[in-house]
Amino acid sequence: MTMSLFTPLVTFLWFCFSIGALGAQNLDGLLPNGNFEISPRKEKLNKTVLIGKHALPNWIIHGLVEYVSGGPQPGGMFFAVQHGVHAVRLGNEASISQNITVKPGSFYALTFGATRTCAQDEVLRVSVPPLSGDIPIQTLYSTTQEDTYAWGFRATGKTAQVIFHNVGVQEDPACGPLLDAVAIKELLPPYPTKGNLVKNEGFEVGPHVFPNSTAGILLPPKQQDSTSPLPGWIIESLKAVRLIDSAHFSVPYGKFAVELVAGRESAIAQVIRTVPNHHYNLSFLVGDAKNGCHGSLLVEAFAGNATVKVPFQSSSKGGYALASLKFVASGYRTRLTFYSSYYHTKTNDTAALCGPVIDEVRVYPLKL
Repeated sequence: MTMSLFTPLVTFLWFCFSIGALGAQNLDGLLPNGNFEISPRKEKLNKTVLIGKHALPNWIIHGLVEYVSGGPQPGGMFFAVQHGVHAVRLGNEASISQNITVKPGSFYALTFGATRTCAQDEVLRVSVPPLSGDIPIQTLYSTTQEDTYAWGFRATGKTAQVIFHNVGVQEDPACGPLLDAVAIKELLPPYPTKGNLVKNEGFEVGPHVFPNSTAGILLPPKQQDSTSPLPGWIIESLKAVRLIDSAHFSVPYGKFAVELVAGRESAIAQVIRTVPNHHYNLSFLVGDAKNGCHGSLLVEAFAGNATVKVPFQSSSKGGYALASLKFVASGYRTRLTFYSSYYHTKTNDTAALCGPVIDEVRVYPLKL
């Protein structure tokens, strides 16, 4: 009798502990109905148009939002939906939003599949008030599947409102950004170590990666290090850079690296602490992602006023080379910058952008 009472009690206490532990875990995965596979009720749909503010489960909609399936569409279009079967298309000035529980002061990154549906300048605005950013999606980095992006923010309260908004007014009302899966991940801030002044030197701290995503994750331009989806790094260029993983690409070291996909229009940077007039060495790895990027690759690296050009001849079989640059710090802060000197496209897809890979960035003082 005692055991029969004890067993349910233990089960109940374990259940309560599990729920508490789950709530304390770092977020890392899809938002509720983040892949839009929980379908709206039939009465909430007029063909593909969602009817009502709460028509899409777990989301709040404003304006003309369509619930669509991937594949060929009427009129000859094709919707590339990689993360499941369904997606949403945002009409002129339409938006979808969702409130999520977060930790005040913590850093997060949203990962989402997004692509344009027409050959027009389409912009997807991502917001977590008071922060917002515009993702220019008129450039297609892959022509065989949708692009996947990441966007970072810092939580200001216990609840964050995630909003995706089509800010444009298209000539064709049937056009508008297509939004596929949406995930979130809490980012733990990286720190420099005694042997390396660079934070997140191997790009191992970053956004959620979809298991079936084979095109990498685009990190949008003009991301500051305070809210970057790649902690410690600034994406300061006009075009995105791509975070690649070892499951689908050739990565020099660890699980992740960065591919500079748009020549001088895609650059990453970091500001490190230095001692004026002290000598330092910058080292990093340069390689190719084994993704069809073939030919003469060239990375330019800057550390303060010093610069180095690192060539790498790619046969698209992977591989990497070690590069280094000695410099003298002119102040208490030194900016490191990396970009690709040339523009490249894949040999098997001449419309898809690609470029050299960098990894394992290290800066350490020299003893003279």
